Amino acid sequence: MVLSDKDIRAYIDQKKLQLSPFDPTHVRTAAIDLTLHQNFRVFRNSAHTHIDVKKEFDVTDLVHAKEDGSFIIHPREFVLGSTREIITLPNDLIGLLEGRSSLGRIGIIVHATASFVQPGFSGYLTFEMSNISNLPIKLYAGMCVAQIAFLQMSSPVELDYSKRNSKYQDQEPPTPSKIWKDFE
Repeated sequence: MVLSDKDIRAYIDQKKLQLSPFDPTHVRTAAIDLTLHQNFRVFRNSAHTHIDVKKEFDVTDLVHAKEDGSFIIHPREFVLGSTREIITLPNDLIGLLEGRSSLGRIGIIVHATASFVQPGFSGYLTFEMSNISNLPIKLYAGMCVAQIAFLQMSSPVELDYSKRNSKYQDQEPPTPSKIWKDFE
């Protein structure tokens, strides 16, 4: 079952679902709009010939939006962005992250694969953003770039994301891949 705006507000009022900062005008009929953080991770062109997923690696640089809050994503560029909101899910909800249609129509893809937010997750959500258009696109920190819908589970999970050895719990915005931890 997907939560309606009424149910989303009830979860927030009961402090089961938390967003900080929370803007009540961002609650839509079946989702909440999420805004863009001012930090980005840009992949550097370096001496790396490849990424070995079994070994720890660092191939991104942390950059901040310009003074006016803008950040330009160039054609065919892939960057990591983040929500401005810290999101905390209870152990009976799953979050589904989706990009906004208005951005998709100009070539901005907000997530490559990570649309599923586990019950018990808390932190900033990382966006895997790319520009598939042939023009540079200027985005602004604080603008709505994505939305998250919530699905209620048939029962609360026994061991939520916060109680597992979670790679991304309480992550800083945005967090690069920690895939090598799968091999530890």
